[in-house]
Amino acid sequence: MNMIAALFIALIVLGLPTLYFAWRSREFRKFLAGAFFVSAGIQFYFYLAKVSVPLLGTNLVLTPQIIGWRSIVHFILFGLCLYFGFIKKPKA
Repeated sequence: MNMIAALFIALIVLGLPTLYFAWRSREFRKFLAGAFFVSAGIQFYFYLAKVSVPLLGTNLVLTPQIIGWRSIVHFILFGLCLYFGFIKKPKA
């Protein structure tokens, strides 16, 4: 239970500033688009290869099914960042 609390705190400490910069900066959204594209591709590859991936610092192992769902989520986030970073024109 201690590890889950630490991961939740890390999510808040690292996630909220990321959301702030993504909201404010078009260049940051462009960076996130690339990062999510690479992450989705690698996770999809792991899913196809049926590779289980251990979660660093824990005893948890992500199964290929979980990795497959994560790749879908990351591809959706890639699409959002691509649209708002590259396609949609900023307000004047």
